[in-house]
Amino acid sequence: MSKTQSLYYRSAFAIFMMFIRIALALGMGILVGACGAQLAYDYYKFSCPNVESTVRNAVLGVVFTDPTALAAFLRLFFHDCQVHVFLSQTQRMNFGIRKLETIHLIKYKLEAECPGRVSCADIIALAAKVSVALSGGPNIQIPLGRKDSITSSLQAANVKIPPPNITVDTLLDVFASKGLNLEESVAIMGAHTLGGGHCINIVDRLFDRQPDDPMNPSFKAMLRLLCPTQKPLTNLTIVPNDKTSLAFDNHYYKDVLMGKGLFTIDSRMSIDRRTAPIVTEFAANKYLFFQVFSSAFVKLSSSNVLTDDEGEVRRKCNQVN
Repeated sequence: MSKTQSLYYRSAFAIFMMFIRIALALGMGILVGACGAQLAYDYYKFSCPNVESTVRNAVLGVVFTDPTALAAFLRLFFHDCQVHVFLSQTQRMNFGIRKLETIHLIKYKLEAECPGRVSCADIIALAAKVSVALSGGPNIQIPLGRKDSITSSLQAANVKIPPPNITVDTLLDVFASKGLNLEESVAIMGAHTLGGGHCINIVDRLFDRQPDDPMNPSFKAMLRLLCPTQKPLTNLTIVPNDKTSLAFDNHYYKDVLMGKGLFTIDSRMSIDRRTAPIVTEFAANKYLFFQVFSSAFVKLSSSNVLTDDEGEVRRKCNQVN
């Protein structure tokens, strides 16, 4: 792969399976979590009214020079929600995290406009939702008011984020425990439509005999050219999740149905009797996928968040106050 292609696909959205969030939007723009914590759609209406436009403009500025940045922001969002990557960037499952410098820049601008008001957690959530919209996906409205953690869970990235070879049973159990129904669980996996994955996460499929793996033979042969070795330290190449890896669309599901799912869980969803009909439905109807994904995204973006005095608004995202 050339240097240009490597940059093109560097959006690193491997996993994508994150251990995630819950809570439902309940009238009057308020979202109430399991512990009574509240988020609001108009949280910064008076304290920092330009927060969303500031985040959007910053993301736009980065995309002009690096179109893979949109996937990077989405990946960052799913990691930071549970594992606070700014304080534990060395963890194995945080591998490939990028664009932290842009979050720092946004924070710097917002501190100048609204000192001590906007949390890094909200900045990351907004950058992710803006990235989905700018890449052609739905314009999702999310509640705000998250606080930043004051600690870093050193093992969280490795333990709490399920691996790419997770089973469908385990995947559905994880998402069900976070409030997602079956359809939403399949939809949130559609985030794989943006970005790519590292060879290190797929070599088991390419070199170990897995007779029940429905991977398309020609697709496997192509991946072996991109990922020619099983050695982890030399298998850091990035490959696209689908053929439109810079666009948020439903090609992920179309590819999965053709046996071209990058990760093991992608292929497993295409043959499981519970998830296969939904994969087929989303492959045929992009707007249905967008609708269900939006619902799932709001739930996940609002689960287990810190609010009020449970956390803080960091002055700098990479250190506690």
